[in-house]
Amino acid sequence: MAETKNLCAQISLDLHQKICEARGQAGLTTAQYITNLLTEYFKMKENGGIEAMPNNNTRTMAFQIDNNLFQRIKAHLERETTRTGRKLTQREFVLGLIEQALDEAEHEAQNAEAAKDK
Repeated sequence: MAETKNLCAQISLDLHQKICEARGQAGLTTAQYITNLLTEYFKMKENGGIEAMPNNNTRTMAFQIDNNLFQRIKAHLERETTRTGRKLTQREFVLGLIEQALDEAEHEAQNAEAAKDK
């Protein structure tokens, strides 16, 4: 068993009540429940703040890129991490770019369709 240490914090009564209800529904001790919450939080933080998607709803997209481009991306991620104080992951960066490009393309397609209908 891993070595443990006590962690105490004053929280509001409302938050305490929510935690007690959720802990009870999960059938866990307070220590187990808080450990699970903190573990999930840090996993999500490592994942760029994005909650991991269930495996049955994801697809893998893999491709190779030029080393110079890869180094530029790494440098950008480091700069953004320093600037914001929050780690920007490759996954978060690439997904953000893809979503931005798709949003712009869909917007342009809607505008073109609307112009055609006039």
